[in-house]
Amino acid sequence: MDYIIICLASLLGAGLTLFSGFGLGTILLPVFGIFFPIEIAVVLTALVHFSNNLFKLFLFGRNADKNVVLKFGLPAIAFAFIGAYALNLISDSNPLYEYTFNDKKYEITLLKLIIGILLIVFSLFEFIPKLKNLEFDKKYLSAGGVLSGFFGGISGHQGALRSVFLVRAGLTKEGFIATGVVIACLVDISRLTVYIPKIVNNEVDLDFKLVSLATLAAFSGVYFGNKLLKKTTFKTIQNIVAILLLAYGLLLICGII
Repeated sequence: MDYIIICLASLLGAGLTLFSGFGLGTILLPVFGIFFPIEIAVVLTALVHFSNNLFKLFLFGRNADKNVVLKFGLPAIAFAFIGAYALNLISDSNPLYEYTFNDKKYEITLLKLIIGILLIVFSLFEFIPKLKNLEFDKKYLSAGGVLSGFFGGISGHQGALRSVFLVRAGLTKEGFIATGVVIACLVDISRLTVYIPKIVNNEVDLDFKLVSLATLAAFSGVYFGNKLLKKTTFKTIQNIVAILLLAYGLLLICGII
């Protein structure tokens, strides 16, 4: 049953998040967390996430905007490490508010509040007429990479912040997906450098059969999502990103994710 649930989540998650450029890790981590200790769930999620991004790179990589990758991606990777270091400094800070719902405890932290508000503000660009056609000048891409990398390094929500900037960088729908995938792969590599030594030294006990099946399920989700992409306009992708950013931001503010 655990294999079926995890593979189904991987299939649907990969297909749905192909358009938004973020969210697969957010979907997979709690699902893996049901069946495995959290430290193993994190590694399993990272492996499936990276493998899925490599497959998307194979499908869409040629459409990536190299200039955007360099201007946005390099600062994002550098500041992801800085953000990860900052996490160690603030990890012991007390939550702003705690509450219990359905016998489960939720915490609202300052970090989640800040990122949630940022995502909601950017999502509203799609719903406010005067801001609807606004694009970010390419000169702001490096600043976007810094913001995405730093907060992503702290909280892991780098994909959502990345999509905020890329969706308004004047890219085609294929270019938006491909550029996001290239940057995501670079970020995943930086994360895996931490996990791989633990795997090699058998510090974490991984179910490689499950990783393989979940990865294949994710590949299938991307494959079918790609079929839909050909019938999708970039405006539709912008709307999907806006709705998911709004939902993501609200869930962060409420302490649910």
